[in-house]
Amino acid sequence: MNQINRVAIVGGSHGNELTGVYLVKKFHQYPNLINKTSFETLALLGNPKAIAARRRYIDKDLNRCFTVDNFQSPTSSIYEELRAKEIQQILQPPNQEFVDVIMDLHTTTANMGLCIILGNMHPFLLQLAANLSSINPLVKVYSHQQPSSSGFLRSLSPLGFAIEVGAVAQGILDAELFQQTEQLIYAILQYFEEHNQGKISLINNTLTLYKSIGSVDYPRNEDGEIEAMIHPQLQFKDYEPLHPGDPIFLTFAGKDIFYQGESTVYPVFINEAAYYEKGIAMHLSQKEWIHIS
Repeated sequence: MNQINRVAIVGGSHGNELTGVYLVKKFHQYPNLINKTSFETLALLGNPKAIAARRRYIDKDLNRCFTVDNFQSPTSSIYEELRAKEIQQILQPPNQEFVDVIMDLHTTTANMGLCIILGNMHPFLLQLAANLSSINPLVKVYSHQQPSSSGFLRSLSPLGFAIEVGAVAQGILDAELFQQTEQLIYAILQYFEEHNQGKISLINNTLTLYKSIGSVDYPRNEDGEIEAMIHPQLQFKDYEPLHPGDPIFLTFAGKDIFYQGESTVYPVFINEAAYYEKGIAMHLSQKEWIHIS
């Protein structure tokens, strides 16, 4: 892997996820916290209008707007599509060096703890994730591979990834999770510095990876209204095994609905508030152990 020259830390792509917002504001106030000798670090607020309104977005989810179609479209009246173009110009300026790494900060109402989300299986990202999870056992690693057309901010760089932290309610700050996220960012920046200096030594050559295999929606009636809730036995049980026949939903009448899959899976993003509109009750993953060389 070549030298890391420019790193972007983006917070507030969703305006009601305040951990990333206030970390970026802190880095603006105290840039020495993220300055390193061997690379440049840029801290950027993703969605200023949504941040001011304390809403996830104004017109459309910004973290779905980083698509070639949007960038090539000559006009748009949708605020987030315009903002995505602005961010793309900042991170990938014409005739200048692109940002090497994009670190996209998010929070979730699901019990995801400290989670690194990888959009691809780049060896450098796998080594970084293995290092972080070795240093801090609280760090989980989730692989959700998407094509560039998916519109995620992290898709702008092969070394783009997200930090997802929870459970924390939308629109509030949790001091403990704020501090844990901040320390994780410093550990990542230090890893890049040591990489550039040729000082990286692999702490652990095995990475525990939760690999996305799909999602599950809530049971719904013919009008699209949900007919059941996450089962109490499953709530806040992210990363824990869900076996065939285990309860997964509870109807409003109190009837259990059981998981009908053929094998054990590991749900994540269980009951994420922002996913109700997306038709996602949870993502399902397989637990794998990856050898890092």
